[in-house]
Amino acid sequence: MNLIRQRLGRKLFFSYLIIILVGVVSLAVTAEFHAPSAFDRHMASMETMMGGSMSGMMADLTANFRTAVNEILFVAAGIAMATAVLVSSFVTRRIVSPVQQMKTASQRIADGRYDERVQVVGEDELADLAQSFNQMAHTLAQTEERRRQLIGDVAHELRTPLSSIKSVMEGLEDGVLPAESATFHDVQHEVSRLQRLVQDLEQLSRAEAGQIILELEEANPAAFIQAAAERLRMQFDDKGVALRLEMVEDLPHVQVDTARMTQVLLNLLGNALQYTSPGGQVSVRAWANSNKAIIAVQDTGIGIPVEHLRHIFERFYRVDKSRSRTGGGSGIGLTISKHLIEAHNGRLTAASPGLNQGSTFTITLPIAA
Repeated sequence: MNLIRQRLGRKLFFSYLIIILVGVVSLAVTAEFHAPSAFDRHMASMETMMGGSMSGMMADLTANFRTAVNEILFVAAGIAMATAVLVSSFVTRRIVSPVQQMKTASQRIADGRYDERVQVVGEDELADLAQSFNQMAHTLAQTEERRRQLIGDVAHELRTPLSSIKSVMEGLEDGVLPAESATFHDVQHEVSRLQRLVQDLEQLSRAEAGQIILELEEANPAAFIQAAAERLRMQFDDKGVALRLEMVEDLPHVQVDTARMTQVLLNLLGNALQYTSPGGQVSVRAWANSNKAIIAVQDTGIGIPVEHLRHIFERFYRVDKSRSRTGGGSGIGLTISKHLIEAHNGRLTAASPGLNQGSTFTITLPIAA
């Protein structure tokens, strides 16, 4: 019995067999109790028509009729069982074979072979299941690829400051570098880079896990836009990049964590400043559209090639692979910003006409009720 319970094919076969047996028993019971009375009524009618006694003949006919009915039921039951075996074999192959393929493929995926796929045949529920299985396998493969890439990216980001610190410390030990404040300042700078990277990674981990804690309050978008602009105003002036704020009057309030929104705008404005040459311009525009508040950060910088736009929010992604991050951030600021905006039930999108044509990052937030 345990073997029967463990095999889907046997379950299907015995389910067909039970249906046939129930049908045969139903026919046999019906024939046993209903056929004699029906036969007697017909024979009585014939006896009346023939005008004579047929009691002896009726007894023989009744016995022979019952024997014939039982024989017919026996033959029908045999044919039905043989048919059940053939049909169950065909149906079992159609049902069990895809399930066995998925079982085998899932075991291989569990062993780390994420390229495994099953064949999709037909358009029924099993085909839908196979399609869903392949989609799951594809998603797992992408997740594994992103995990490997993340490990490689983090190792790459850590390598540069650690190598710099190691070189300075070896220079101090060998007496090549003087033990003066400038040398220690360089070490401190690299340590600060490592700290920022670790903090950003920790924040990204919480963001991707949906564990960001928001202190929501009703606020005018102009408040955190101006706060972020004022914190970076001096850097814009030093580089010679114009910073313009264009906000409509009476902007509707939004339900946000103002500290988090300031963080997002600082990141967008910082990126715009970094990739805009002196003499360029960065504009922050804010307006309302229907039930949405929209904030756009537009620059006249190096722009983003079209083929890179869909990757711009990925961790550690760089349009220019040869560009050093010495003067930049950890490379995951846009990823964190996107998660922060989505935590506010909003959207963060990027657009650019192409290389050297500037770019625009647009924040869309729902207006507070």
